[in-house]
Amino acid sequence: MNRFERLHALLGQKPRANLGFFPTPLYKLDRLSERLGVNLYVKRDDFSGMSLFGGNKIRKLEYLLGDAREKGCDTVFTYGATQSNHAMQTVTACRRLGMEPILYLNAYVQPDENDVRSNMLLDRILGAQVNVVPGLPGETEAQTEARCHQMGVAHAARLEAEGHRCYDVPMGGASPVGSAAFIGGYLEMMEQCAQLSVAPTRLYAATGTGGTLAGLVAGRKALGVGPEITGVAVSRKDAGYEGRCAELANASLEWLGSETRVTAADFDVERGYFEPGYEQPNEAANEAIRLLARTEGLLTDPVYTGKALAGLIGHVREGRIAPGETVIFWHTGGATALFAEQAMLGDRKSTRLNSSHSKISYAVFC
Repeated sequence: MNRFERLHALLGQKPRANLGFFPTPLYKLDRLSERLGVNLYVKRDDFSGMSLFGGNKIRKLEYLLGDAREKGCDTVFTYGATQSNHAMQTVTACRRLGMEPILYLNAYVQPDENDVRSNMLLDRILGAQVNVVPGLPGETEAQTEARCHQMGVAHAARLEAEGHRCYDVPMGGASPVGSAAFIGGYLEMMEQCAQLSVAPTRLYAATGTGGTLAGLVAGRKALGVGPEITGVAVSRKDAGYEGRCAELANASLEWLGSETRVTAADFDVERGYFEPGYEQPNEAANEAIRLLARTEGLLTDPVYTGKALAGLIGHVREGRIAPGETVIFWHTGGATALFAEQAMLGDRKSTRLNSSHSKISYAVFC
């Protein structure tokens, strides 16, 4: 049994809910490749399903909610920012499986109850129990996140006392169970590369809680082949971030029954493209969003994928990616953020359209 077959066997023995549409497409971005001077491919995990507003978290949720269902759970708690893609996708997955979703969301950007938008609107339509938790004066983002989780745990304990079975999903689905899904995602991508006779040298993806990055790096180590992986941070990361990602990756490998292990040195995290902060726009990301949209008709978002793409483009321009290299951009989804609060988008009227054929004087990111 080769490494590919071994990994398939390990993944196949775990409970998994049927939620998404896999494999997701992998194809070349011809016009943007010509513009940048590299061979750029996109892995469309924004097509994971299960709705029009899907994204990469569905991969994780297949295993997370498969585990929850096997344990007889009827209620699922999860956490994130108010416009969290992960939280919204958890709600859709719960509805598909007949579970009750309960969200505890910290307000990096305070939502307007008179103008509910984007993922917050979808959460409401889907009927989730949504609890918005504003940050306290002097409280860090990490402290607010911890307080959200404490409130969720206490809520779950009350429901358990009433006879419910609750399942706790951490922010971003970043758990050993959730990250294992991206070991499978990496395996899927490498099999597609073989079918296309493509040999990528680099892979770029957004990284927040680290669950996706941990799974991808673990998958590369388990297979022993494939591109160097760069995670582009979408929020501030301390010096211990790579070590925590390695711990998560190893916990996922252990959960699967693999003897492979990674170290912090296996992680390459680009920290230069997240400023001024999480859910706060910057011009490099907005430029990347415009460039991809106008060359390929493909949309990314200002919170995650726009910043990750900005990092990739920046590395091309800096010469860190050599001309002619084959690069994969892992599109994790999240374009619903284009319709969120203006604080996440920036000044939409600051720059006019360049096209002389357009009759519109300004537009989002234009």
